[in-house]
Amino acid sequence: MKIKHIIIAVIAGMSFSCDDFLEPESISTFDTNYIYSNVDDARKGVNAIYANFGQDAFRSRLSNNMAGNTDIEHQSGWTSSSDRYQIWDLNALETNRDLEIVWTYAYRSIRDANISIEGLRASGKLESTDVAEAKTMNHLLGEAVTLKAYWYSILVYYFGDVPYVNEAPKAGLEFNLPKEDRNVILSGVIEDMIEVEEKMLWADQTPYGIEQVTREYTLGMIARIALQRGGYYLQPDLSQTRSSDYLEYYQVAKNYTEKLMQLKDRALPSDYRQVFLNQSKFISPVNADVLFEVPFALGNGDVAWNIGITVEGGPTAAHSFGSGNNYMAIPPTYYFSFDTLDTRRDVTCALYKINTNFEKEFVNGRTNIAQGKWSRSFLENPPGASSAKGTGINWPMMRYADVLLMFAEAENELNGPTVAAQEALKRVRRRAFSDDLWGTRVDGYVADISASKESFFEAIVDERAWEFGGEMIRKYELIRWGNYAEKMEETVEGLKEMADEAFNGTGNLPDYMYWKVNESGQFVLLNPNTRVVAPPDDTWNQVPFLLSMHSETTQYQEWITKDWANYYNGPNPGVARYIFPIPSTAINNSQGTLTNDGYGF
Repeated sequence: MKIKHIIIAVIAGMSFSCDDFLEPESISTFDTNYIYSNVDDARKGVNAIYANFGQDAFRSRLSNNMAGNTDIEHQSGWTSSSDRYQIWDLNALETNRDLEIVWTYAYRSIRDANISIEGLRASGKLESTDVAEAKTMNHLLGEAVTLKAYWYSILVYYFGDVPYVNEAPKAGLEFNLPKEDRNVILSGVIEDMIEVEEKMLWADQTPYGIEQVTREYTLGMIARIALQRGGYYLQPDLSQTRSSDYLEYYQVAKNYTEKLMQLKDRALPSDYRQVFLNQSKFISPVNADVLFEVPFALGNGDVAWNIGITVEGGPTAAHSFGSGNNYMAIPPTYYFSFDTLDTRRDVTCALYKINTNFEKEFVNGRTNIAQGKWSRSFLENPPGASSAKGTGINWPMMRYADVLLMFAEAENELNGPTVAAQEALKRVRRRAFSDDLWGTRVDGYVADISASKESFFEAIVDERAWEFGGEMIRKYELIRWGNYAEKMEETVEGLKEMADEAFNGTGNLPDYMYWKVNESGQFVLLNPNTRVVAPPDDTWNQVPFLLSMHSETTQYQEWITKDWANYYNGPNPGVARYIFPIPSTAINNSQGTLTNDGYGF
């Protein structure tokens, strides 16, 4: 059964509400001493941190909407001046409401984490003579520390240097903190997680499994944030740099991915599709691929509402699954980057939608290739014809495949494409191909790309694209690799080339797609990979595909030339200005401590 308790938890007397982190209510020492004096109430106190995942700041913004545009997922930001369009166009104002709610709930989460951290450390229960009690309380501390680290990682990605709050709100504290160097923050949260991870529990030792933070996820987060700390970042003058000690953090990433692989290794489930289908079926297996997923309650969560396969519903529909669409389209350059025999492609890229008759049909034009990993039509219990948001489908935060590829990347950066780095990459690729293809698609492929450190790194860049498409983590990878603008321009040039070849008839990719629903009721594509001059009979529907990217008036459809334009041709051409201004509400409440300076604001 799916655990629902965390996101819907109402914690009486533990809300610690405040309008802004700069002016928080002081909490009662008596209350915190009581709350963290016993396991049950301490659990509820830590649940307050999770509850913030149920807010729009995460469930629709950070989990998917704000994580475009990339070479995998994109949206047209230039067509509107509303909040999310400003973000997609890298041109957001400090009055942007979406940025405000992310800032607010990030600091509320950090506040709630600090309350739990201080309460648990002051409780005396971490050293309890009751072994079970001590284990649980130490694990709760690890959860709070890791969730705090997640939110700081996000704040640094979106805002750069930000205030570093390390204490729960109390009377007499200085709340108007200045910005702290992003490297100091990331180093701090990494050290905090390292301090607690050994006393945390594995997912199979906890009552909630992967629907809560466990030791697996914390080890993975140490590595993920270490790579962020060791990666490139944008400076206020719009140049990119990385810290001189970056290799130390690649070593941390290697050490802690390797530690997880040694202590709690697991085979990747052989069925890639099932990894994501599990979320729509409310199945959360431990010791499998997913290390942690946000446990959205029924009535909460926007998976399969604004991300996933489009389902056309409504009160007059012939089905009861409701309506869902896809805000982040997959560009054809990504679809055609896959090996045609890679099983991940057709799981990740959906070339169909569900109509009101609950029938599959081809997407409305090429711009609507959807993330195929989730769909409300996969739910076992239809949520109602007029339903939309609140599917209750969990959102994956990290998978073991990520750990393997982070290890391969860190090992390669430190020592080149060693046998260990190659094997980690092979483990991920083996699932992508049938075993009769391993000789060429796995062993042969990895041998070819292991000729140099540089070629192995580029293979990691590609592999992470194929493995994690639609999971909305690509933006953060491109930032830390320092190749965000390069990949965006490469995508645009690739789309132009496809459009030209389709128009001129010189390419071998599908200028048209031909599809039908066969006698068995299955949606079938005649030519998902190649150009076909004509279908074999008139049972096939013809839809312009790559040809639709050509324009008689502008040569290319405007989305090609404008969706990514500010990513590689912005204020500093060749560098993506992905940092956003601190929201005006935070600036105003800081009493002059915070300003939006640099970054071309």
